[in-house]
Amino acid sequence: MRIKNLGVIDDAVVELSAGFTAVTGETGAGKTMVVTSLGLLCGGRADPGLVRAGTRGAVVEGRISLPPQAPAARRAAEAGAELDEGALLLSRTVSAEGRSRAHVGGRSVPVGLLSELGEELIAVHGQTDQQGLLRPARQREALDRYAGRAVAGPLAAYRETYERLRAVAAELAGITTRARERAREADLLRFGLDEIAAAGPRPGEDTELAAEAGKLGHADALATAASAAHAALAGDPADPEGVDAGTLIGGAHRALEAVRGHDPALAALADRLAEITILVTDVAGDLAGYADDLDADPLRLAAVEERRAVLAHLTRKYGENIDAVLAWSEKSAARLAELDGDDERIDELAAEQERLRGRLGELAQALGEARTEAAGRFAGAVTAELTQLAMPHARIEVAVRQTEVPESPAGGEWARLADGRTVACGPHGADEIELLLAPHPGAPPRPVAKGASGGELSRVMLAIEVVFAGAAPVPTYLFDEVDAGVGGKAAVELGRRLARLAESAQVVVVTHLPQVAAFADRHLVVEKTSDGSVTRSGVTVVHGEGRIRELSRMLAGQEDSALARAHAEELLATAARALPGTAADPGGAA
Repeated sequence: MRIKNLGVIDDAVVELSAGFTAVTGETGAGKTMVVTSLGLLCGGRADPGLVRAGTRGAVVEGRISLPPQAPAARRAAEAGAELDEGALLLSRTVSAEGRSRAHVGGRSVPVGLLSELGEELIAVHGQTDQQGLLRPARQREALDRYAGRAVAGPLAAYRETYERLRAVAAELAGITTRARERAREADLLRFGLDEIAAAGPRPGEDTELAAEAGKLGHADALATAASAAHAALAGDPADPEGVDAGTLIGGAHRALEAVRGHDPALAALADRLAEITILVTDVAGDLAGYADDLDADPLRLAAVEERRAVLAHLTRKYGENIDAVLAWSEKSAARLAELDGDDERIDELAAEQERLRGRLGELAQALGEARTEAAGRFAGAVTAELTQLAMPHARIEVAVRQTEVPESPAGGEWARLADGRTVACGPHGADEIELLLAPHPGAPPRPVAKGASGGELSRVMLAIEVVFAGAAPVPTYLFDEVDAGVGGKAAVELGRRLARLAESAQVVVVTHLPQVAAFADRHLVVEKTSDGSVTRSGVTVVHGEGRIRELSRMLAGQEDSALARAHAEELLATAARALPGTAADPGGAA
């Protein structure tokens, strides 16, 4: 891995051992930047504050050896990346402005792909994880992660059923709690539909009646006007001396007709007068018929006005005209059918809810049994690790409990187990998980956060981390200063345990403990030098004399102390005897 312009590191190359690599250095030298670099390569958040002051951006490049069939290699191939002689090349660039770019196998990719690959490549364990494991939710997650598929399968089925149950319960609650409002709405709709049905309006009826009412209300005036117009066109029999339009037009036509043979233009005018004569005669006849047919019927007018009043009552309440009233009626009938069907829907939902509760109880039972089985194995594995960490009499237990609730509780989700108990349920099941520690024989198991001293708590958390590492399907494990609070014999045992873990996986440990660093196959020292106002850090592989000097510094703060050197040589010799072939001897190369 190459690190450039990241934090206090100017430019450094870090080559990790295939086995156990220890990273040490003075406080502030930049050890955390090594961890941060791995995090960036695995899709971690790009913080522009990490970019070295005065530079345009930070770059982290990594070369990871992978077999072609490894999950990470397959996922990279799906993204178009290729292995370079059996190695996957990763790159992450972070600009001072906060922009981030990622490359896999020489191809530009979304940062999310690095996150996916990181899940397959590296498991990170740090002090934050230790503190998180004190929370019940994290303890449940830890147990589920350890159990693997045995819990993952039932948990997936449980969550699907749980979410469906919540949706059904929400819909059922919505229908039942709004029953009064829906009943009121249904009554109003039913009243309106009955009112419209009783009136029986026809499309456009209001317009037709308005026209008829206008005619009937002005019948006398219409008859008088029609008679006067008829007399003007055809004459009034009661006034023989009167002059009418028909007589005048007829006289004009006869005058032209007598001379039409002398001028075609005048003949054309004579023809037009003939047409007018015919039209006047027709209109006069129609006016006579209109006046004869017009009937001023007060009873009909009253009936029309009464009907219009009925229709006006409907349009005031349900629409601007009768067509709108009929449209409201059609829409309301559909809504009423929906409301009337709620009772049936309530029955359907109640039946489905009962079925889902039964199914949820079955899945919660199966999930609890799988967790209980895994809890026994997990507790045994952690207890065995504590024996390796100088706590030979300590015992870890994992309590798997359910909270019983009254039958059919008013609120919350619940299910009935096969043994008849009614228990509270959540999105992760009905189980409450708690890690318990009995630090010595005869001591009652107590919650880890309360039953362990500071040093014991660190060892318990480390034991849990190591158990996780053994169960996690990744090739590399990074432990970031998780040995805080550990010292003496426990520190030696921790180094021995990490070295054994490194026999089957790559292990990287950032540590302050010389007892741990002595067991490493490769020892990296992060060194910081000051050059005026610019600080540069480099990463150096130490072995032989250099390694003794670093361990002496870690032991006594003095590289040249004879006592510290003797102790450092003793630590290396102890590590070499404990794990021959895996740790460096005092004078050999890492």
